[in-house]
Amino acid sequence: MPVIEVHNLKKYYKVHQKEPGLAGSIKSLFSRKYYDAKAVDGVSFEIDAGELVGFIGPNGAGKTTTLKVLSGLLYPTAGHVSVLGYTPWDRKPAFQKQFSLVMGQKNQLWWDLPAMESFILNKEIYEVPKEQFQKTLDELVELLEVRDFLKVQVRKLSLGQRMKMELIAALIHSPKILFLDEPTIGLDVVMQKKMRDFIKEYNHRSNSTIILTSHYMDDVKELCERVIIIDKGKLLFDGALSEIIKKFANHKVLTVVFSEPVDEEKLKNIGQIKEFDYPKAIISVRRSATSLAAAELLQRFPVADLNIEEPQIEDIIREVFTGKDLA
Repeated sequence: MPVIEVHNLKKYYKVHQKEPGLAGSIKSLFSRKYYDAKAVDGVSFEIDAGELVGFIGPNGAGKTTTLKVLSGLLYPTAGHVSVLGYTPWDRKPAFQKQFSLVMGQKNQLWWDLPAMESFILNKEIYEVPKEQFQKTLDELVELLEVRDFLKVQVRKLSLGQRMKMELIAALIHSPKILFLDEPTIGLDVVMQKKMRDFIKEYNHRSNSTIILTSHYMDDVKELCERVIIIDKGKLLFDGALSEIIKKFANHKVLTVVFSEPVDEEKLKNIGQIKEFDYPKAIISVRRSATSLAAAELLQRFPVADLNIEEPQIEDIIREVFTGKDLA
């Protein structure tokens, strides 16, 4: 049985339209015009216990709004939502003790106090038994390698150290569901990798259900077998990450190494040249014409090596969001 059920979720905001200038300001005092901004517009999906799902889309797609509805911070305009059998915006204490929302651009720690003080406060808020608190804290501190920083003021921690502490604060009550909104934003590549390793290990150990939003495709590729893609508030795709290529990519990438100089203009007859730096060229061709393009390259050009590959996931998704032809 799914632990998260979302059916035809809609969240609209009334936005005031004002004409420019002083005349527009005066006019708006007597006659105000509004339009509906559709942050989420008819989204439906279900997530089972223990799944780690990537929730991706461009800025303004509706990702954070959806997470806020799922966590009870926002009321929806319409639709049915159930999380662990609860209606989130009822905000029942029994529900609030079973989930956490971590937002990479927000912090829940007391800035001028050591993180340990916030952990103790959360222990009391969530009514975590002392032995369970200590056991969970020890496990998280060990996994995240932050024991030496527990008594350091949060304001004196690096961004990476602070994000680790944010995770501990969010997980101290062992939530069944974890909403992660851009957890690696602003981190360097080394710290991003460490955070991904932790999320993967935590999901494996606790069998918690995790929804992850991120603009870094490495996060999604390393952590999520399933992805949900939304854009302009609507669901575009829900399925295995590997299926995105089959659904959206109508082209393949030919990487060619030449044994002699070639005329770049003649290569344009093969397909779209993505990169050309002799002796190497990268050419995008339509999937249906791949065999013909490869044969033409081998017959007409001095080819030393030829490799045919699927396009990168991040390239496909970028093109889907910009609405451009993938080939």
